[in-house]
Amino acid sequence: MQQAAGLQFGRTMDEFARWRAVPEDKRSPAPGWWWGTAMAALDGHETMPRAWCSQLGLRDGSDLGDGARVILDLFAEQTSLPWPDDFPRKTDSADHEIHDLHPLPSDDSAFQP
Repeated sequence: MQQAAGLQFGRTMDEFARWRAVPEDKRSPAPGWWWGTAMAALDGHETMPRAWCSQLGLRDGSDLGDGARVILDLFAEQTSLPWPDDFPRKTDSADHEIHDLHPLPSDDSAFQP
């Protein structure tokens, strides 16, 4: 695995640890930005550090591919992704207006004859 991909997986593991520290009923869904990192590590045969194996519930000596599969499995039953502000904990706010995406006014003047 390339060094950059290994560093990215390490960042994901740091976020994973923060996410798992939140009680499950208050935890946000797994964030979609982990998907690409896990996909890049799927074929990784490098042994993961012992702490990562423990965080992922894997035996010591598991490789990056094993860890990537655990991350990808988080998305199997998931039906939504959190907004970045809702990670790692669900927001208590009922005001979802801040998350709504509103269409921008169309400027089609470039297409006028």
